Amino acid sequence: MVIVSRQNPLVKELAALHDKKGRRARGSFLVEGTKMVREAFSAGMHIVRVIVREDYAGETFCPPAAVLGRDAFAAVSDEKTPQGILAEVAIPAAGVRPPEGRCVLLDGLQDPANVGAIIRTAVAAGYGEIYLADCADPFSPKSVRASMSGVFFARLMQGTRDELLSAIDVPLIAADMDGENAFSFQPSEKFCLAVGSEGNGLSRQVRERAAFTVRIPMDERTESLNAAVSAGILMYALRAGTFHERR
Repeated sequence: MVIVSRQNPLVKELAALHDKKGRRARGSFLVEGTKMVREAFSAGMHIVRVIVREDYAGETFCPPAAVLGRDAFAAVSDEKTPQGILAEVAIPAAGVRPPEGRCVLLDGLQDPANVGAIIRTAVAAGYGEIYLADCADPFSPKSVRASMSGVFFARLMQGTRDELLSAIDVPLIAADMDGENAFSFQPSEKFCLAVGSEGNGLSRQVRERAAFTVRIPMDERTESLNAAVSAGILMYALRAGTFHERR
């Protein structure tokens, strides 16, 4: 049977996952597209159910829980050009705990696309644990899409600044324009890179806790970089720890 009405209880239930309140209530989030659904399965995520559009002819990975008509699927999808498949995935239980290696603290980032992009880069660069203080929800559709499956492989820990800072028992390195050159800085093997929002930077609480401050050297005509770009550059520069400025 094909569900065609936007008012169907299942359609409403899935559409509610667009909002943080709905995701918290159900403890799940949406993943869209063949590649992302496939990677959710490959990563061992708990798949609550798979939903397909009536004209979808690709791989489903498991028997779909429901088939939706085009209009009903559009009410659930957050994509501009939906591929016709999505999965409801359980949000992993991730209590706040001390890091096991290099990690990142995101402080007050409100752009979900930036949060997702940083998660993507962090996983690629070997920063498997990410602490989020007063940030956009990493499980929002925009963040999940920007993470390109990074949310499946990073341990994402959300909490108050006090709670997160108490758990981070490695040197905290703050990203700030007044810091020392990140390309000549040599951190310890384990550390936490703290990145603030583009508009407000790092909070006073995080600044005061930081053991070190680093910056990205830039042309004097450039005031700042996008938060996700800055975080990516710093993650790789600090991981290498042996780069030197060539200016």
